Amino acid sequence: MLLTENEITIQLKDLDGWQLSSNELVKDYLFKNFVDVMSFVTKVGLIAEKLNHHPNIFIHSWNKVKISVSTHSENGITEKILI
Repeated sequence: MLLTENEITIQLKDLDGWQLSSNELVKDYLFKNFVDVMSFVTKVGLIAEKLNHHPNIFIHSWNKVKISVSTHSENGITEKILI
């Protein structure tokens, strides 16, 4: 079930750096080098596969990663994301 904007706002208080943007939760990460970027992306990928809930992962520049996540089947934010 989709969460309301108010429910999402309340949950975001406990999620450092995450923001609501276009029906997705989004966070930017900055790393000291490309190896750390790739290590992080691999870890996120393994966790996502285990949960069967896959985020969008954008590697940009050489040291930045943006993660965006929503429940694609619901076209928005559900409790599944905020586990």
